[in-house]
Amino acid sequence: MYKKLFIWVILFLLIDQVSKGLINLNMDLNQSIGIIPNFFNLTYVHNEGAAFSILMGGRWFFIIAAVIALNIIFIFFIKDKKLKTIETITYALLIAGIIGNLIDRVLYGYVIDFLDFNIFGYDFAIFNLADSFIVIAVIMLIILLLGEKKCKN
Repeated sequence: MYKKLFIWVILFLLIDQVSKGLINLNMDLNQSIGIIPNFFNLTYVHNEGAAFSILMGGRWFFIIAAVIALNIIFIFFIKDKKLKTIETITYALLIAGIIGNLIDRVLYGYVIDFLDFNIFGYDFAIFNLADSFIVIAVIMLIILLLGEKKCKN
């Protein structure tokens, strides 16, 4: 029943971990490479906190929170349910994102971030693909929930 979910999670997790590995192997810490001038750089940083580096040094907090979140997702949203394809992909993105950053925190004590955008003069927080997977999954879950509510009315 969970075979497709597992395959998607592994695929997304590989994409995340390979991207971080390539950055780690090919760039120096704090090195920045311009990709699209004044818009997008690859900038290699270590993040010991969460988004925007909040809760710096909260390694164990984030490890415990990730394990709890994974359990909640499985118990309350996935267990004993037949998921549609879009739900499977959405949960796979969420799970892979959480596990991707969890792996970094366990192995290194920090998360490898490298996607650096400057949007309309605002230097956005540097992030990674796991972070993107989580954000995309949350947006998709909201859309799915709103769609469900609309169908019930």
